[in-house]
Amino acid sequence: MVRIVTRTAQFVVDLLVLAAAFGLAFFLRFEGAIPRPMLTRLGLTIGVVVAFQFATLVLSGVHRVAWRYVGLPDVTRIAGAVGIATTGLLASRLLLGAMLASRPGLERVAIPLGVIFVDAAFVFLGVVGVRVLRRLVDEHSHADRRADSGDAVPTVLVGAGRAGVLVAKEIASRPDLHIRPVAFLDDDRSKVGEMVHGIRVVGTTKDLAAVCRDLGATQALITVASASGGDIRRIVELCKEAGVVPKVIPGLFEIVAGQLNLSRIREVAIEDLLRREPVTLDNTEIVRLVEGQTVVVTGAGGSIGSELCRQLASFSPGRLVLVERSENFLFAIDRELRERRPDLNVFAVLADIADRDRMKEVLGRFCPSLVFHAAAHKHVPMMEINPVEALRNNTLGTQSLADLADAHGVSHFVMISTDKAVNPTSVMGVSKRAAEIYIQALSQRSKTKFVAVRFGNVLGSNGSVVPIFQEQIARGGPVTVTHPEMTRYFMTIPEACQLVLQAASMGDGGEIFILDMGQPVKVVDLARDLIELSGYRVGEDIEIAFTGIRPGEKLFEELSTDDENTAKTLHPKIFTGRIKAHEIADVRRHFAELQELLTVGDPDATREALRRLVPEYQPSRRLTAVSGTAPAPRPERSARPRRTTASGRR
Repeated sequence: MVRIVTRTAQFVVDLLVLAAAFGLAFFLRFEGAIPRPMLTRLGLTIGVVVAFQFATLVLSGVHRVAWRYVGLPDVTRIAGAVGIATTGLLASRLLLGAMLASRPGLERVAIPLGVIFVDAAFVFLGVVGVRVLRRLVDEHSHADRRADSGDAVPTVLVGAGRAGVLVAKEIASRPDLHIRPVAFLDDDRSKVGEMVHGIRVVGTTKDLAAVCRDLGATQALITVASASGGDIRRIVELCKEAGVVPKVIPGLFEIVAGQLNLSRIREVAIEDLLRREPVTLDNTEIVRLVEGQTVVVTGAGGSIGSELCRQLASFSPGRLVLVERSENFLFAIDRELRERRPDLNVFAVLADIADRDRMKEVLGRFCPSLVFHAAAHKHVPMMEINPVEALRNNTLGTQSLADLADAHGVSHFVMISTDKAVNPTSVMGVSKRAAEIYIQALSQRSKTKFVAVRFGNVLGSNGSVVPIFQEQIARGGPVTVTHPEMTRYFMTIPEACQLVLQAASMGDGGEIFILDMGQPVKVVDLARDLIELSGYRVGEDIEIAFTGIRPGEKLFEELSTDDENTAKTLHPKIFTGRIKAHEIADVRRHFAELQELLTVGDPDATREALRRLVPEYQPSRRLTAVSGTAPAPRPERSARPRRTTASGRR
C-alpha cells in the first residue's frame, strides 16, 4: 500500500513539473506579457503536451528508478526521454506549419518553436531536480542519524578511484555500517585536494599515520578493488605503524555490475596479501562448452570440486551431477546449490569413483557430455603411509572412470592434477602422474577429449596449510613449519577453478595444461603473515617451530619439466605441456600389474611398480629435521632453488 501511495505521489509531482515547465516556457518566451492568442494556445495544448511528455518518460523507464538513489546513468536516461519528447513536439509543429496554408485554423494549436526549446530545458531541470532534491533530503537524514550514533568508527578510505566512489556512496546510505569517513588517501597526487562524494582527498598513503593522528581515525578501509597483494601488504604495514585497524572491501571479482556489498567488509586476510591480477575469462567459449549440457563433477564436495560446481552453475548447464563419496560433503554442496540456484537441475549421487559398477550405472543413467574429475586423495604424508589406497583411488580410480567416459561417449574429460606430479618424490605425486599418463595415452584412440590441468596449492582448501596455521594460532602456538627454506605456489580456489573451466574449453585432447601460479612463497613467510594478521607478534606472542621435512615432501615444487616443452596458449595464465603420449598397450600392461597389487597390499611393491611406470619417481628420504624456532624479524629471502617454471624457463 505504501509503495502504491509513493508511486502515485511521484507521478503527480512529475505531472506538475511538466505542466509548470510548459507554462514557464510561454512566460519566458513572451517576457512575462503573454498575448491573449498565446494564452489560448497554452490552454488548448498544455494537456496534450504534458500527457505526451509523461508517456515518453514512462516508456523510457524513468519511473522505474528509485528517486533516493538517482545517479548519472539515470540523468542520462532522463535526458534521452526529454530529447525524444522534444523531437516529437518539433515534428508535430513543423507538420502543422506546412498545413497552415490550407487550413488557417490550425494556428490555434501551433506551439511556438521558442517555447518548445525553452520547455525542453525546464522539463529536464525539473524532472532531474525533484529527484536530486529527494536524494539530498534522504542523505541528509542519514547524515543526521550517523551524527547521532556514537559508535560510528572514524575511518580513512584508502583509494579514491571507481571502487572508492562506490564505497563512499554506499557508506552515505548505510548508517548500519557504523562507518564515519573522515578522509580519502590516494597515491595519484593529481587527486589530492579533490572532493569525492563529499570526502576530501587529503594526501597519499605515505601520509596515513599523520592523517589518522590528526583526524582521530582508528580504522583504514582499503577501497582499491584491484589492488595487488604487494600493495595491500604495504598498506597493512602502514596501518600497523599508525596503530589503526586495516580492513578491505571485496575483491574486484566480487563486485558485480557496479553494485558493492559493504556488508562483506572484512579484516585483511592472507588471500589479500597474495592477491594477483584478476583472471580474465573467455566466457563465450565456456558458455558454448557448458550451457545446456549434462555435467558430472567427481569429488563434488571437496574444496576444488565444490567451487567448480558453483562456477559451473553460473553457466547454466542442463543438468549438474554431483558425485561424492562423503555423505556430509555431498549434502552440504547439494543444499547450497539448490538454495542459490533453485532453477538448476542438480542431482546428488553418493558414489566412490573407484567402484566401477557404481560409476558405470551413474554414467549410463545421466549420459554426460562433460566430466570434471576432482576426486582424489591429496595429503602427501597420509598417502606415504597408505600407498595402496593412493593407487586404488588416484590412479586406478581415474583409469576406470576414463574408460567409462570413453565407452559412454563423453565429449570432454578434465582431470584435476597437481604440481606434485612433476618429478614426483611422493606416492601422492606419482599416483597422479600415472593417472595423467593413462588419460593422455587413452586420448590417442578415443573420441573423448581427455585433458589434465596442473596447479599447486590452493589457499583455504580442506586440510591445507592456512587452516592448520590458523588452528595453531588460535591455540596460542607454536606454528609449525617443516623447513625455513620450503616454498610453495599458491592461488585462491576461485581463481584455480576459473582457469580449469577456461582450460577445459581450450582442450583438443591429450594436453596437460599448467596454470600460472605466480611467484612461489616461503611457507615461513606465510606463517609470519598469518600471525601478524591475527594481531600477534612473531617470537613474542607466538613462536614458529621448525619440525623437519616429512616423507614425500620437497623443499620446492615444480609445475613442469624441461622434457615437457611447455608452451603458451591463447590465455596468458594457462600453458600446455607438450609431452609425448605413451602407447596405450604399454600403459595398460603396467596398469594391469598395478591392479594385481591391490589384492597383495604390499606398500614397497606398489612404490616399485609405480616407479617402473614413472621412471622419474624418486621416493624422497626424510631430510634432517631443522629444530628450533623462527626469529621474530623477517629474514632476507635466499636465492630461489633452480627449477623449471610454468613458462618452461629456468
